[in-house]
Amino acid sequence: MKKLLSTRYSDNAFSIAMFLLRLVAGGLIIPHGYSKLQKFTDMAHNFPDPFGIGSTISLVLLIFAEFFCGVLIVLGLLTRLAAIPLVIAMSVALFYAHKGLVFTEGQTATLFLGAFVVLLLVGPGRFSADRMMGK
Repeated sequence: MKKLLSTRYSDNAFSIAMFLLRLVAGGLIIPHGYSKLQKFTDMAHNFPDPFGIGSTISLVLLIFAEFFCGVLIVLGLLTRLAAIPLVIAMSVALFYAHKGLVFTEGQTATLFLGAFVVLLLVGPGRFSADRMMGK
């Protein structure tokens, strides 16, 4: 009971927590990107264009963020760099697509945004490809 109420944590516990956060957040965002990749031709012409760069380019950037950066997050490879497009994508999803409705339609985007901001700020933890490569 004393340990449950303690504010202390070990380096191992922190690294395991970051590993789990990477697996869950990255693992859950990959199917979003993969489904968009499979339906690319159907979605390309009428996809929202929040930055005025064209629907197709907006979709390509979102697929890059959700699928490819999601894979990098799971692997713990270039984690902080891979988190940047995901933070941008989830911010756009939350504030543009879901109109900032954090507690209703935008809950999923809010959770993803929070997870990717944490990974951007803290990094991947010890159990990652970044750590193995010495970055």
